[in-house]
Amino acid sequence: MQPPRKGRRPGLALDLSLLALVGLLLVGAVFAAWGAMERYFYSPAAFVDSYVDLLAQGRAADALAVPGVRVSSAELEAAGLPPTASDALLRRAALAPIEDPRVVSQEQDGEITRVTIAYEARGYEGRTTFAVERDGSIGLAPTWRFARSPLAVMNLAVTGSMQFDVNGFEIDKRQVSPEGADADPAAPVSLLVFSPGLYSVSVDTPIATTPGVAVLSDSPFRAIPVNVQAQPTEEFLRVVQQGVEEFLTGCATQEVLQPTGCPFGYFVQDRISSLPKWSIVRQPAVAVEPDGAGWALLPAEAVAHIDVGIRSLFDGTVRDVSEDVPFIVKGQITVRPDGNVAIVVTGPDTT
Repeated sequence: MQPPRKGRRPGLALDLSLLALVGLLLVGAVFAAWGAMERYFYSPAAFVDSYVDLLAQGRAADALAVPGVRVSSAELEAAGLPPTASDALLRRAALAPIEDPRVVSQEQDGEITRVTIAYEARGYEGRTTFAVERDGSIGLAPTWRFARSPLAVMNLAVTGSMQFDVNGFEIDKRQVSPEGADADPAAPVSLLVFSPGLYSVSVDTPIATTPGVAVLSDSPFRAIPVNVQAQPTEEFLRVVQQGVEEFLTGCATQEVLQPTGCPFGYFVQDRISSLPKWSIVRQPAVAVEPDGAGWALLPAEAVAHIDVGIRSLFDGTVRDVSEDVPFIVKGQITVRPDGNVAIVVTGPDTT
């Protein structure tokens, strides 16, 4: 029987050392791989990047489902925002494209991580900073939520129209106002919007139009005041001009000194010897401005002409009067639900 050969022990030790080294390298590689996965898939930056990517794809419903995005009326009120803000714009049809979103910084602030994203929206360069906090874990993977919702509130005042559109999505004030059909036409409406998001507000109706106003929502959980002044269309002005002229022409058919309901008349202290004959020698040039749910006729000059015989109470003599009578036209225009307009013409001293 031969004694065991001692020369094999150093080789075995070397093999074990190599195996241990390989094991350490593998463990290190696993930890490094996990660190990379955590950074790219499970970090606050990855969480925010995923949310913005959903907006870039127009997936509004999925973006709303991200933890911390939806807000309650109580949360809005606590932040000094309108608690009745409508969610009508939180949909795909009202989203504008977000391009080239990229994380530019991530900073730790206690238990809050602030992640800043840069992006482009129809040529506008924007940056938005989000507050993110830990929301538990799934296995070894951490989960996150927005510590402050990335939604904002657009307080939108549109004068001159009850209808408008946002990024091509049509809205009626009465649909999004808490007052419904009794909505004040002059009062702003509050609309929840995504941040980041570009919102182009415009009016394009047969009565009113505007080139539009583009607003970049880049500050989460903030109020964004927007004012849009609609202007009358040429067709609307033509209809109003025609309506005013027809009204005044109708007034001129009344054979009285003071045509009923009309903005002009003629005063005499004597008696008339013949029925007055009126005509309109210069029609007013119509101009309008928004006024509540309708429009107001701005004061405009016009001229009527009267031909009438006047008999003197003193000596009975008759004189023929042929005289121009300047007057001022103003009034109110009501837009009916069917789109037609009702024009009420008044003078400076009538109500």
